[in-house]
Amino acid sequence: MDATLLRVYVVEPAIAIRRRVAALLEPLAGVSVVGESEDHAMAFAGIVSSGADVAVIELRLPSGSGLELLGALARFAPHVTTVILTNLSGPAFRAASHDAGAHYFFDKTTEFELACRTIDALAHARRPQPAPERAPSC
Repeated sequence: MDATLLRVYVVEPAIAIRRRVAALLEPLAGVSVVGESEDHAMAFAGIVSSGADVAVIELRLPSGSGLELLGALARFAPHVTTVILTNLSGPAFRAASHDAGAHYFFDKTTEFELACRTIDALAHARRPQPAPERAPSC
């Protein structure tokens, strides 16, 4: 696998939203969606086994919660950048997510595109940058 690719794993219980997130991220230069799941247990195993660099996580999951997943990732896979993308976007949820280790937090209804742009920026930061041009030596 190309080491410059940003490997993204999507955790979202609603299949239509999960597929939409993946469909928006996959075409971004330098991004590869390496997995998807709908619940806490499958997500943790999938994130770790896929070597994901970024996990996009919904807080409301059918088994466990996104906050529990954040805590597990913070303890056992701290290198994974966590992006919360949820409708549970009140101040208490933002604070709890931050306290659990979330790197980014976005409201799914109003900040969906901003979340995608943030992941694009993370991928851009990984891409090799061209060396600055040097003046010819005499």
